[in-house]
Amino acid sequence: MLENSVEQAKEKFEIIIKEQLERIEAMKQGSEAVDYTKINPIIVGVCFGDGIGEIISKHARHVLEHILKDEVEAGKIQFKDIAGLTIENRAKHKKAIPDDVLEEIKACHVILKGPTTTPQAGDQWPNIESANVAMRRYLDLFANVRPVKIPQEGIDWCFFRENTEGAYVLGSRGVNIFDDLSIDFKVITEQGAERIIRMAFEYAKANQINYVTVVTKSNVVKTTDGRFSQVAFRIAKEYPEIKLDEWYIDIMTAKLIDPARRKDFKVIVLPNLYGDILTDEAAQLQGGVGTAGSANIGTRWAMFEAIHGSAPRMVKEGRAQYADPCSMIRASAMLLRHIGYVELAEKVEMALEICGQFEKKMSITGRNTGVTGEEYTNYVLSWVDNPDLRSRWESEIYNLK
Repeated sequence: MLENSVEQAKEKFEIIIKEQLERIEAMKQGSEAVDYTKINPIIVGVCFGDGIGEIISKHARHVLEHILKDEVEAGKIQFKDIAGLTIENRAKHKKAIPDDVLEEIKACHVILKGPTTTPQAGDQWPNIESANVAMRRYLDLFANVRPVKIPQEGIDWCFFRENTEGAYVLGSRGVNIFDDLSIDFKVITEQGAERIIRMAFEYAKANQINYVTVVTKSNVVKTTDGRFSQVAFRIAKEYPEIKLDEWYIDIMTAKLIDPARRKDFKVIVLPNLYGDILTDEAAQLQGGVGTAGSANIGTRWAMFEAIHGSAPRMVKEGRAQYADPCSMIRASAMLLRHIGYVELAEKVEMALEICGQFEKKMSITGRNTGVTGEEYTNYVLSWVDNPDLRSRWESEIYNLK
């Protein structure tokens, strides 16, 4: 029986190796990045997700429709609602993303996606993969970009988290040997590491930033993290004006909350799992995970989302209307920036900072002790439409210096 179990594990591992080698060949082929100036109309798919995702996605869509009103009327932008990412529908089809839903998603150019529920051991749902992980893989959204800004603390970070490799991409493909042994797999490829690290360096170069930090645990996880580290230092040689520093994930979590050191960090690039952990910590410093959005970028498609989950407890307790929409609104701003509407994106970002970090006339707490998500969304939009938006924002920043 032991020999049979070992053989079954070897067969499963062989399949994974072959799949990854095929993926490497596809990455070597490459593809041309989308030029949104040549697309008319740009189709924005809105995946409402489940839990609080459905509610905060509608608030974010409202912001986009409001600020893109002229473009929609001119036929330059078209919204498409995609409703099939609920946990009930995914469980029914026993797929992270049902086939018909995936086709709807692929018919869009960019996606605004609400949080979705990921089943875990012991709950009522079948053991299907995370919809996020699946979408990143199906659309090859290799870069998860998460900015965090806290002007009053001098913090302006941009995280580049690898999205299609690491521990998550094979998270549902592990092997159980009898009742005593469980083995999961982690994968880092030369090509996958190179494209996310190069993106981080190009961002730094374009924004006149002379410091990039790579985060690993390469002193212990020597093969996979070691490869990620080696690729980073190899690519750094092509950017002599930019200093590369390596930090290990454990001490990096401490340094992000160290007032004496955290201002030094600017551009941070890291593998999948470490990126998930560190960006949640960073978002908490900004005001909580409800304040942070993220971009998932590939060469053909891009998806924008909150960094948090679907919060089923809030729904169960009847508090969903109080869910903070800022994460999805910030993701909407990132979407605007990605498709070329930089000035509109800046308006949304400035309005979020005024409302959340400076003026603070409204408080959203996730309970009836604060305002509803709809009320807070309208508060943000009142500043988006305010002709004094930029001067107010700039005066607040100036006063901090």
